[in-house]
Amino acid sequence: MNTATLSPEAPAGAKDIPSLDRLLRSPEFAPLLQAYGHTQVGQLMRACLQDLREAALQGKLDRRALDAPALARALQARLAARNESRLRPVYNLTGTVLHTNLGRALLPDQAVQAVVRALTSPANLEFDLETGGRGDRDDLIEPLLCELTGAEAATVVNNNAAAVLLMLNTLSDRRESVVSRGELVEIGGAFRIPDIMKRAGARLVEIGTTNRTHAADYENAIGPRTAMLMKVHCSNYAVKGFTKSVDVGQVADIAHARGLPASVDLGSGTLVDLAQWGLPPEPTVRETIQAGADIVTFSGDKLLGGPQAGLIVGRAELIRKIKKNPLKRALRVGKLTLAALEPVLALYRAPELLPERLTTLRLFTRPSSAMKEQAARLAPVLQSWAGADFAVEPAALFSQIGSGALPEDVLPSCGLRIRHAGPGRPGRHLTRLETRLRELPRPVIGRIADDALWLDLRCLEESQEPDFTAQLTAEQST
Repeated sequence: MNTATLSPEAPAGAKDIPSLDRLLRSPEFAPLLQAYGHTQVGQLMRACLQDLREAALQGKLDRRALDAPALARALQARLAARNESRLRPVYNLTGTVLHTNLGRALLPDQAVQAVVRALTSPANLEFDLETGGRGDRDDLIEPLLCELTGAEAATVVNNNAAAVLLMLNTLSDRRESVVSRGELVEIGGAFRIPDIMKRAGARLVEIGTTNRTHAADYENAIGPRTAMLMKVHCSNYAVKGFTKSVDVGQVADIAHARGLPASVDLGSGTLVDLAQWGLPPEPTVRETIQAGADIVTFSGDKLLGGPQAGLIVGRAELIRKIKKNPLKRALRVGKLTLAALEPVLALYRAPELLPERLTTLRLFTRPSSAMKEQAARLAPVLQSWAGADFAVEPAALFSQIGSGALPEDVLPSCGLRIRHAGPGRPGRHLTRLETRLRELPRPVIGRIADDALWLDLRCLEESQEPDFTAQLTAEQST
């Protein structure tokens, strides 16, 4: 049969598929080559052509798909998907401010600009500008940490678990560390204090019971192999009822009377009294040092509001030993962490300005009235986006601080409750809607509970609202 008589709708054959070389020389592909390079454009185009051949062999190849503009558009979609970053910004509407899975603390603008400078320019990371010789990267933040905590010296590693590991390995390797049973916490990812101690080479000596530990328990546990008395702040759970614990000051006095150091793992340690802003109180690092602790470890990306880091502050003699440990180099932080940490710490010199300058504290103290007004504005937008099968309404909520900090305390909040309004069980319908939210250009992360999808607005600042609503309305128009 004469192929000239075939209609344009007739399937194309394999011989009709243009060659790779011809396509790469066509003007439609020039922008792709410039943007993505010849190597990956060629690789993906070969895969596209193979798909077209398989369709042709099955008699399903549309001739219109062989036009150079159509092929370029198809390839553009593949290239964009392949080169999209796996680490993407999301909207955290879970109600957990310091969400471990979503990156914990958000950095203030001062820290962001400092990181950009460190990324784009050489910096004096380990260079002493006064002497022209080699410097110590800890010198960039040690004076600030000592000023803010009252400690004699300080160092920093990549997270608080590393800080505890390094401290124990330095001061208690093959020796005993005494810890109350009620403080043998497990942090995220099934990471337990006893496991850290074992890896550090320290022998754990448990004292007391789960709910009650006395000063005499610490005194009676001290022996010739004892290296330290250790307290762990139970930041991610609480024991109530018939309980007793020994405060840091008492433990420090017992340790010092026997010539031993007292260490405290504060976990999500804070540098200021949170109660002044109506937040639940937490022991500060300065208070812990003043109570007699010789070494205090805490996180940088929790209540502090900075980058991921493990901070170790305390007596100069002990910090020197810790810094000489070969593990210190393996656990040290890079210039980006230090670049972000320094300006965050500097904000604490003006504590009265923290609620507006420190992002984490600004989210903690966001007024319920502002979130209530925001919920009223967003409810019709979400209703239109979700469709008639769902009912969207403002609702009073309670946010969590998160990341193991103040587990029993909640923050009055406001957000949106989305219920399935149609027939049938709501579970699968809410799951599909939650999936749609995660598939938006900037994914929206909420939570499903009590037969509803909840979107807590505490972490959606008003400056983000236009972009948030724009992607919902854009999806409706497509």
